[in-house]
Amino acid sequence: MRRFCIPTKNQKFQVTKRFQTQGLNQHKRFEFYSQFRGSIDSNICASLLQSCIQTNSLEEGKSLHGHIIKAGFSTCIYLETKLAIMYIKCQSLEDARRVFDTMPERNVVSWSAMISGYAQAGHCEEALKIFNQMQQEAEVEANQFTFGTILAACAGMKAAKQGEQVHAGIIKRGIVSDVSVGNALITFYAKCSGMEKARCAFEEMRERDVVSWTAIVAGYAQQDQSVEAVELFVKMQRDGMKPNQFTFSSVLSACADLEYLEQGMQVHAHIVKTGFKLDINVGNSLVTMYAKCRHIGCAQQVFDKIPQTNVVSWTAMITGYLQNGMMEEAWQVFDKMPERNLVSWNAMIAGYAQNGKLGIARNLFDLMPQRNLGSWNSMIVGYAQNGHGEESFELFFEMQKDNVKADQATFASVLSACASLEALEQGKCVHGYIIESGFMSDVSVGNALVTMYAKCGCIEDAKSVFDNIFKKNSVSCNAMIAAYAQHGYGNEALQLFEQMKQTGMKPNHITFVGVLSACSHAGLVAEGCYYFHSMSRDYCIAPEADHYACMVDLLGRAGHLDEADKLINEIPFNPDAVVLGALLGACRIHMNVKLGERVAERLFELEPLNSSTYVLLSNIYAVAGRWDDVGKVRMIMKARGVIKKAGCSWVKIKNKVHVFQEGDRMHPQMENIYSALHELERQMREVGYVPDTNFVLHDVEEQQKEQSLCQHSEKLAIAFGLISTPLGTMIRIMKNLRVCGDCHNAIKFISKIVAREIVVRDPKRFHHFKMGFCSCRDYW
Repeated sequence: MRRFCIPTKNQKFQVTKRFQTQGLNQHKRFEFYSQFRGSIDSNICASLLQSCIQTNSLEEGKSLHGHIIKAGFSTCIYLETKLAIMYIKCQSLEDARRVFDTMPERNVVSWSAMISGYAQAGHCEEALKIFNQMQQEAEVEANQFTFGTILAACAGMKAAKQGEQVHAGIIKRGIVSDVSVGNALITFYAKCSGMEKARCAFEEMRERDVVSWTAIVAGYAQQDQSVEAVELFVKMQRDGMKPNQFTFSSVLSACADLEYLEQGMQVHAHIVKTGFKLDINVGNSLVTMYAKCRHIGCAQQVFDKIPQTNVVSWTAMITGYLQNGMMEEAWQVFDKMPERNLVSWNAMIAGYAQNGKLGIARNLFDLMPQRNLGSWNSMIVGYAQNGHGEESFELFFEMQKDNVKADQATFASVLSACASLEALEQGKCVHGYIIESGFMSDVSVGNALVTMYAKCGCIEDAKSVFDNIFKKNSVSCNAMIAAYAQHGYGNEALQLFEQMKQTGMKPNHITFVGVLSACSHAGLVAEGCYYFHSMSRDYCIAPEADHYACMVDLLGRAGHLDEADKLINEIPFNPDAVVLGALLGACRIHMNVKLGERVAERLFELEPLNSSTYVLLSNIYAVAGRWDDVGKVRMIMKARGVIKKAGCSWVKIKNKVHVFQEGDRMHPQMENIYSALHELERQMREVGYVPDTNFVLHDVEEQQKEQSLCQHSEKLAIAFGLISTPLGTMIRIMKNLRVCGDCHNAIKFISKIVAREIVVRDPKRFHHFKMGFCSCRDYW
C-alpha cells in the first residue's frame, strides 16, 4: 500500500511560493512536489490546480489531470470538484462536464460549481437542467450559493415560473433571510416579474447590504421606473448605507432618463464630497447624465477629468453632442477617438439619422469596416423615422441577402415604414419573415403588426394578430383601440377599453386619445363626454391638446357647436390649430357661417399660410351662396401666396402607384377609365343614384356640376382599379382630402353593382364599402 506524507501548511506555502516565483511549468511543479519527502497527496494537487485557476493555465491543468488519474486520486470528491472548477475557470465547460459526469459522488460544491459555470457562460437552460437534476437525484441540499446562482440563471433566460419555484425551495430550506439570497431574489424579480415583487423581496429582508440597495435601485432604473430609483437612493443615504460605484451608475442613469439635472448634480456633489474615486463607469454615467440634461459643457468637463477614458467614455461624449444637435462637435470627437468599435460607429449613424442627416449617416454606414445588427437597425430606423420608407425596405431586404438575422427592433421599424406608406404587400412579406424568424411571440413585434395592418386598411387582420399576442400590454391595447377608432368601430374600441381596465392595465394619455377618437368617429357623444371627464377624475390624467381636439370634433360633428366652442374657451392653455380646425370643419358640415368666420380668423393668426383654413371658409361661403365672399377669400389667398392643396387619389396595382386628380387626362389608360366610369354612372342611375351637386362649390350650371362630380379623383381611381384587377378583388384607394358626400354615396352604389369591397382612406379615417353600405354608417 502506497503511503503519503502530508506536508504541513507552512511547508506547502513555502513550496507553492517557490514555484510561483520561479515560474516553473506545471509538469516541473508536479515533479518538484513528487520529490517533496518522496510523495504527493491530494492537498498538493489541489494547490497545483488552484495555481492553474489563478494563471488560467488550461494546458497545464490538463497535464495535471493526467497525473492525478495516474496517482489514483480520481475518486477523491474534493479533488474532482477542484478539477471541474479549474476547467470552468479556464472556460472549458465540456471538460468540466466530463469530470462532473464521471464523479462517483458529488457534494453541494460540485453541483453548485457546474450550475455556476453554465450560468456564467450564458447557458442558463443547461444550468437549470443541472439544478433540477440535483434536486431529483442527489441527496445533498442546495445552499445559499446554489440558490443565488440558479436565480441568476432564471433571470438570464427570463424564466419567471422556474424562478418562483426556486423561491419556494428557498423558503422551504429556511434560508430566505440570507442576505446574498435576498439580493439574488431582488435581481431575479426585477428582470422577470416586475418591480412589485422585487420590492416585496427587498422589504422582507431583515438585513440589507450595499448590494441589496444597489439591486433595487438598478432594477427600478432598468425598468424605466426612474422616479422610484431616485427616491430609493435618497432613502438609502438616510439609512446610512454608503453607495458603491454600481449604485452611483444606476441612480445617474435614472436621473438621465428623467432629465433630473438638479438631482444628478447632487449625486455628483456627493461623489466629490465623500472622496469617491472617479470610477470609469461612474464617470461615463455622469457624462451621459449631463448630456441628456442638455448641459453638454459639464459633460465635457467630466469627460476631461476621467483618469483613463475607454471607448464607452468616447461614445458617451459623441452621443451627447448628437443628442444636443451639435453635429460638428460629435464628428470632431469621433475623429479623435484612439480606437473605434461598432458601438461608436452605430452611435454616429443613429445620431446623424435622427437629426435628418441621412446622406451622412448612409456614408458612415457604407464606410464601416464591419457591421452588426445594431448598424443595420440604426440605418433602417433612421430611414423609417424620416419618411424614407422605400429605402428602409431596400436596406431590410439587403440585410436578408447578407444573412444578417433581424431582431424585434428591425421588424418594428420596417413595419412602421410599411404602415406610413400603406405598403400592405411589403408588410405581409415582412410578416412572413417574422414567422420564419420566430418573433411572433414578441409583444413589440405583435404591436407593430397590429398598427401596420390597421393603417393598411386590414382591420380584421389587425384584430387577428392582436388576439394572438400572448402577453398583451398597454401598448397592444392602445394600438388596437386606435385601429378600431380609425376604422369607425366605436363600440368595439370601448369594449376593449373596458376589458383593458378589468385586466389591471392602467390607461395613459395615448389610450384616451384612441377612446375619444373612436367616440368621435362613431358619434358616441355621451360616452365620449364620460370618458373625457374620467381622465382627470379617475386617472389623474390632465387632458392635452389631442384630447381637446377629439372632444371638439365629437361635439362639432354631432351638431353641438356651441358646446364645442364653450369647451375651447375653457381650455387652460392656448388652443392650437388642430383644435380650432376641428371646430371649423364642424362649421362646414353644419353650415354655421358666423361661428366659422370667427374661428377662421383665429386660425389665420396661428397659421396664415395653411390653405385648409381658406378652403374651409370658402366652402362655408359657397354652401351659403355667398359667392362674393368666396371671391374675396380667393383674392386673399393669392395676395398672401397661399396655394390650395390639390385633391388627389391613388391606387396601387402590381406594386405601382397610380395617382389621379379631378378631371385627370394624363393617365395612359384614360380612355378606358372614363368609359368604365360612364358605364358605372349609367348603371348607378338605373338603381336610384342622383348626383348631389351641393358638393360642387363653384358658381356654374347644374350640368357642369354633374360633370365635375363624375370626374372626382376617387371615382377615377376606383374605375382604374376595377379595370385593372380580377373580378371580386378588393379595391384600396387613398385620398389626401376628405371624401365628399356625393362620392361617398356613389361608392356605395358602385360596391353593390360590381359586388366588390372598396376601402377608401382619407386623412381622418377608413371607409369600408360593401354591398351598398359603408362601415361609417354615413357618419363621418
